[in-house]
Amino acid sequence: MSSKKSPAKKPEKFQFDAIVIGTGPGGEGAAMQLSKAGKRVAVVERYELVGGGCTHWGTIPSKALRQSVSRLVEYNTNSLFNDNHTRNLSFQDMLNHASAVIRKQTQLRGGFYQRNNVPVFHGEASFIDQHHIQIKRNDGSFETVSADKFVLATGSRPYTPKDIDFSHPRIYNSDTILALKHEPKHIIIYGAGVIGSEYASIFRGLGIKVDLVNMRDRLLSFLDAEISDALSYHLWNNGAVIRHNECYSKVEGRDDCVVMELDSGKRMKADCLLFANGRTGNTDMLNLESVGLKPDSRGQVKVDSNYRTEIDNIYAVGDVIGYPSLASAAYNQGRFAAEAMLHGKCDTRLIEDIPTGIYTIPEISSVGKNEQELTAQKIPYEVGRAQFKHLARAQISNNLVGSLKILFHRETKAVLGIHCFGENASEIVHIGQAIMQQQGAGNTMDYFVNTTFNYPTMAEAYRVAALNGLNRIFD
Repeated sequence: MSSKKSPAKKPEKFQFDAIVIGTGPGGEGAAMQLSKAGKRVAVVERYELVGGGCTHWGTIPSKALRQSVSRLVEYNTNSLFNDNHTRNLSFQDMLNHASAVIRKQTQLRGGFYQRNNVPVFHGEASFIDQHHIQIKRNDGSFETVSADKFVLATGSRPYTPKDIDFSHPRIYNSDTILALKHEPKHIIIYGAGVIGSEYASIFRGLGIKVDLVNMRDRLLSFLDAEISDALSYHLWNNGAVIRHNECYSKVEGRDDCVVMELDSGKRMKADCLLFANGRTGNTDMLNLESVGLKPDSRGQVKVDSNYRTEIDNIYAVGDVIGYPSLASAAYNQGRFAAEAMLHGKCDTRLIEDIPTGIYTIPEISSVGKNEQELTAQKIPYEVGRAQFKHLARAQISNNLVGSLKILFHRETKAVLGIHCFGENASEIVHIGQAIMQQQGAGNTMDYFVNTTFNYPTMAEAYRVAALNGLNRIFD
């Protein structure tokens, strides 16, 4: 007696090939790459407008704010304009410019999804199982959608310890500070990392007293020591009070002020507090337990070299996977994850030397090794420097503060690190970055000496620094 074979089970038909959760740089990179490859893609955004934290609370608004303050400082310190009449603008005045930039960026990014036929679901996503998510809309209704694969690109938010009342109208984090309701004369900034240092520069540029509390023994200790010292000096010279090796023990929000007590016994009082100490990945609302994923204590998930999590059909990019937590890197991570989803793997990787851009006033940017690292590794290096105050373009624009520093191998002349402090540092660094990436083609310090730069430009700093460094080499 022959037995009938049951027909093979057909694979489930999903609504989408992929759903991307989050529309920041990482989510956008993944969605665009998948869409252009002909896949059915949708994105989920919990807020009304696309762009993520980068566009609405982080990179774009804070940098637009910094640019406005920087121009104000330049105006007030340039005798050609101020004629002894200092101009004052409020924090709210500065935010108006930032709001205009946000609107333009949101319109631009929203257009990408429309032109590529990528539907946007607005609401909060949570997993039901490995192929289904539930979207809770802002009106309280729910919708279930399915996909073969998912990309987590939900970004991060400021870390907010439970013993501080962030609902108090005078206590802010790095997101809510953009809705500052006060016109403070004095602010405490707790946390002297990149965000804290940037806002310390911004508030001092507006003439607001700043107490910057740093839990470590120096500012931005990952930087080259000379650059870190330059930032410390510049903030100190501009009137900021920096308190190193301090941790808070208590924060009290009062009707007219905020009082912070430190473990060392010091007490500080100011009009408001900006708490800028760390960030947490936005994974707690995703119900990842239902698919077997467990974020770490910082809300981040682990991925392999193809940005795949422990669950085969779920990928993650951007701040939710940790380092380097940069908008530019997240966009590429999204693209790379999409390639892995399309072809099973992605052979492209983030470059090893990712530039650092810190938008203090003046800016800081670096790429490659710093002096501490080269010394510890016993690499024979030399230093070339160019002071901005000696450059014609800097004199013309009256941006005299800052310098360019090139670290290079004494024997091969290979460029090992670029460190820049001053106006437009985050732009200037890219010239050195390009040469570092091309050293396999024979480009070394000699390139900076033998090429012809436009004159007068800030790029000329590379020629000056290269000659300065090469002149230190002897037999």
